[in-house]
Amino acid sequence: MAAALFRGRAASLVAGRKNVFSALQLTRPQSNFFAPVEDVMLPSGSFNNKVAFITGGGTGLGRAMTTTLSQLGAQCVIASRKLDVLQQTAEEIGKETGNKVHAVQCDVRDPQAVSKCVDQIEALAGLPDVIINNAAGNFISPSERLSPNGWKTITDIVLNGTAFVTLELGKRLIQKQKGASFLAITTIYAESGSGFVVPSASAKAGVEALYKSLAAEWGRYGQRFNIIQPGPIKTKGAFSRLDPTGAFEKSMKHRIPTGRLGTKGEIANLAAYMSSDFATWMSGAVIRLDGGEYVFISGEFNNLISVTPDQWKAMEAMIRNTKGS
Repeated sequence: MAAALFRGRAASLVAGRKNVFSALQLTRPQSNFFAPVEDVMLPSGSFNNKVAFITGGGTGLGRAMTTTLSQLGAQCVIASRKLDVLQQTAEEIGKETGNKVHAVQCDVRDPQAVSKCVDQIEALAGLPDVIINNAAGNFISPSERLSPNGWKTITDIVLNGTAFVTLELGKRLIQKQKGASFLAITTIYAESGSGFVVPSASAKAGVEALYKSLAAEWGRYGQRFNIIQPGPIKTKGAFSRLDPTGAFEKSMKHRIPTGRLGTKGEIANLAAYMSSDFATWMSGAVIRLDGGEYVFISGEFNNLISVTPDQWKAMEAMIRNTKGS
């Protein structure tokens, strides 16, 4: 009798939690406390007389970071495979900020193309003071359906591409005795791993190991290496491959304690700070900017946030009446 009553109460609690979960999917009122501020954070002129190189700079986060650095005075060079997109972005940002933005075509998967790209950067603006490795690729797939080509496509862009760009530029900077700030954009699951995006998780984890290693080894040459792990930020390219139906976005906010997705401007401000002279003592750092998502999904009991006060009363009564160990 007692066992049946316990099961009945438990089922009721589960049903109640599902209803609360559905409601929280639709409205996350705490987001009112955490409204984003996307104005440029650093003082005007913080990047005057500096050159910034951003891979994947034509769209999404790359474009946002380029815009912010250009607004702060940097002469920016953006690179990706699609030259037409790059040229349009460079022209638009240049008009907006009044600072020159150069577009250089580059397939980061090809070390020879990377070497030619760096030749162009040197000819256009000189070796950069700021390097942001942002170029990436990703798609969702059950690992049992993953092909060798699918694995290679992502790891070539993310891990090999970052390594080719970093090593090519790093060696030239060392030769010229010039310091620089390197920044890599990874993801929170580089730390935890994640099913269904295994090539990306593996490659991003490799990028983090690369940057931590070089922070230790190449600091003596005036180079520093840092990492940003963004949480979910809606960009057209990423969400079209990772959330094609839109269903994931609807449930995503439930597991973000601040109740909202991040914005491109927030990442751009953090990237600018970490790449600036205000952060010269920062190297080997991994900064997570995710609204608390990582700590929420990591805690075994954090889903109890959806239990109502009345349900807690019922559970507390059940717990107090439990006998034995």
